[in-house]
Amino acid sequence: MSFDWSRGALAEGLRCYENGEFFLAHEYWEDIWRKSDEPEKTFLQALIQISAAFHHFQRKNILGTASLLREALRRLDSFPAVYGGIAVSALRASLGAWLQELDRKGNRSELPIPQIR
Repeated sequence: MSFDWSRGALAEGLRCYENGEFFLAHEYWEDIWRKSDEPEKTFLQALIQISAAFHHFQRKNILGTASLLREALRRLDSFPAVYGGIAVSALRASLGAWLQELDRKGNRSELPIPQIR
C-alpha cells in the first residue's frame, strides 16, 4: 500500500490533526488501518495512537497521553527516517521531547504539537 496524504481519508485525518481535532483524525485513520497490511498497519497504528494521545491531553488525561505516546514511539522504532511520506525521525524526536516535558510539567506543556509531515 502506498500512502496518499493529498486526498481521501488520510488527507482528511491529517487536516483534522493539524486543526487540533485529534479524535476525528483518529477516526479517519482507523478506517484505513483496519484494511491495511503490515508494515503499513503498524505505522498507521502509531499515528492513531499519537492522535489519541493528544485527544487525551486536551481532556487533561496526562497518564493516558504519556502511555499512548510511549506506545507510538515503540511502534515507530522499526521504521526508517522517512516512511510513507512522513518524516519519522523528526516525529520521534518531537514525541520524545513531549514525554520529557510531560514528566517535568504535567499538563502545562508549552511545546507545539508534533507535526506529521
